[in-house]
Amino acid sequence: MKIDRIEVYGYDLSYRYGKYVMSGNQVINSIPSTVVRILTDSGIEGWGEVCPLGPLYLASHGLGARAALQQMLPALNELDPTNLSAIHAAMNASLRGHSYAKSAIDMACWDILGKDSGKDVATLLGGRLQESFPLYKAVPLGPSEEMQQYVVDRRSEGIHRFQLKIGANPYEDAERVRKVVEVTTSEDVIVADANGGWLLQDAMIAARLIEPLHGVLFEEPCKTLEECLYVRQHTSLPMILDEVITDVNTMVRAFNAQGMEGINLKISKFAGLTGSKLVRDLADSLGLRVTIEDTWGGDLVTAAVSHLAASTRPEQVITVSFMNDWNNEHIAGYQPRSKNGIGSVPAEPGLGVDVDVKSLGTPLFVSK
Repeated sequence: MKIDRIEVYGYDLSYRYGKYVMSGNQVINSIPSTVVRILTDSGIEGWGEVCPLGPLYLASHGLGARAALQQMLPALNELDPTNLSAIHAAMNASLRGHSYAKSAIDMACWDILGKDSGKDVATLLGGRLQESFPLYKAVPLGPSEEMQQYVVDRRSEGIHRFQLKIGANPYEDAERVRKVVEVTTSEDVIVADANGGWLLQDAMIAARLIEPLHGVLFEEPCKTLEECLYVRQHTSLPMILDEVITDVNTMVRAFNAQGMEGINLKISKFAGLTGSKLVRDLADSLGLRVTIEDTWGGDLVTAAVSHLAASTRPEQVITVSFMNDWNNEHIAGYQPRSKNGIGSVPAEPGLGVDVDVKSLGTPLFVSK
């Protein structure tokens, strides 16, 4: 099998709940997502997607993904898409870094590998260990009463895992967390995520104010790994690291420094499912729990996330996000779809979703 043609599409995803607010005055209403379609000489096609969360969250942005794909695609022509090692070697030889853009290609190749073998991607990632898993919703940064009501509303929909966006004034942030704790129970998981928004002093103030609150996990207090490690050494709060874990090396370094008990595993940070499987398995070997998701995305990203989650031991999973629940737009029939706060994985070969090509319009560019 050989790659015959690669098409790249773009569409916008708008946030279902209005404004998505994070620390550092980051506000998201709508963001561009990029979709890759790989067609082969055998007639099998694969789909992938990448959607950076704006230009400030990580070293990535929507238009950058498209420029990176234009750079890499000529090197992929006539390669076997089921040979993931060769695909990654070709991408790395044509462009250094830009793992997020490579993720869309990798995802499409896994889709093809599954369809060609007649197996779903979860099976290929090591086997289906769980058919369903609990989902979380992020709680946008805002007044404490609004964040509290958001949690009440989502709990009524079956959600029992919440990622609170904080990272502003540490005293106000602690009050935000306290308000949410008031309306939750021991069956809920609460992650207080600063997205690297605090200076060290503010992070320490927030940590000491939050420590007495029951069942709260602390995520990404500061911008650098060194700062996050400092905070971890001075708080009893269980720590999750996200943005500062950029590869296997940083994960091992943080682990050796006793810097965390969990990581946020975003598929596009690790160049797709191939790298994410490596990180997931290493985390499992080290006794680390994982949140499984991506920076953002629609139905395709959600499908990829579902397969990685389904092939992960239930005991290892903190929570999972179905990003297509967060958006108004859908390109694959709003599949996979959650129910009452629980996600499930498709059983069909590949990613197991059918993309409506017409909904994407004309390709932005084509490589053949």
